[in-house]
Amino acid sequence: MLNNNFGLHLILDLSECNTARINNIDTIYNFLLNLPKTMNMTLMTLPYVVKWMDKGAKTEGISGFVMIAESHISIHTYPDDKRIYADVFSCRNFHVRRTIDWFLRTFEAKKYEKQIMKR
Repeated sequence: MLNNNFGLHLILDLSECNTARINNIDTIYNFLLNLPKTMNMTLMTLPYVVKWMDKGAKTEGISGFVMIAESHISIHTYPDDKRIYADVFSCRNFHVRRTIDWFLRTFEAKKYEKQIMKR
């Protein structure tokens, strides 16, 4: 994908996800560790992943972040709702469909919405 833009910002809302997968800290960590490689991006740091009990939630969710040379990837899980919210921000273009497929396969999401902004 070649454009005259600076890069892409992919915003994903995934729903009907596999609860066990989105509530597993190792799954989130490994996802953030490996996704940049599949996107041909460069890791700057190891992923930072934490559990967090959101106000009103019954189950802890997980938030994770990884810095890449091209910018960052972040993810927030909400197991009670079987949802994930994620941002993939890059100052380079990347293969959006392949990236979305990686999310769908890993978290077994049955539905998703996306927004793509050119930078």
